[in-house]
Amino acid sequence: MKNDFEEKIKEMQRFFRLSVTGSLNSETINLMEKPRCGVPDVAAFQLLPGKPKWTKNELTYRFVNYTPDLPVNTVKRIIQRAFNVWSDVTPLEFRRVNSRNADIVIQFAYRYHGDPFPFDGKGNVLAHAFAPGSGTGGDVHFDEDEKWSTNELGISLFLVAAHELGHSLGLDHSSDSSALMYPYYTYVNTINYSLPYDDVQGIQSLYGKRQ
Repeated sequence: MKNDFEEKIKEMQRFFRLSVTGSLNSETINLMEKPRCGVPDVAAFQLLPGKPKWTKNELTYRFVNYTPDLPVNTVKRIIQRAFNVWSDVTPLEFRRVNSRNADIVIQFAYRYHGDPFPFDGKGNVLAHAFAPGSGTGGDVHFDEDEKWSTNELGISLFLVAAHELGHSLGLDHSSDSSALMYPYYTYVNTINYSLPYDDVQGIQSLYGKRQ
């Protein structure tokens, strides 16, 4: 059991480019305590297992509800802007609809919310998303126990939404700490935000460049 544990720690340390010791040193523990996405890790850049992708370029999305932390119109603008991060560099287009059969469903929820991945309260897991596909495929869920914000005073809804939508489109986590798809949350200035190189390479490997 000890060897299995050490190997898991080493695997994590290699992924995040830490010193590979196999022990829970302060560097590793500090990383583990940061808020993060709830999708398991792989490496830079990576596609989701089976390389799922949407087979059409025009995708629809709808809201189940909205966070009370921000005005509804602000949430709508932030989510549309998060979609634009990906459509700016691919042929993909996103349109908000009210129909229940939208491709991507967006929901704010507490703890257990109907899927196998209940949220854990404030901190740690911030949100999760599902790979492209039917049913829950592409859907994005945000932990309502977080304090969602438009800046560094709380958790930036824009940064988390843009990250989760990367999963909705077929990207896995990246080990590049400068990438949007890096699993741990770090606030960066979102004014005039543009997609980092690693993420552009990843999403264009699935959908090609925007003409």
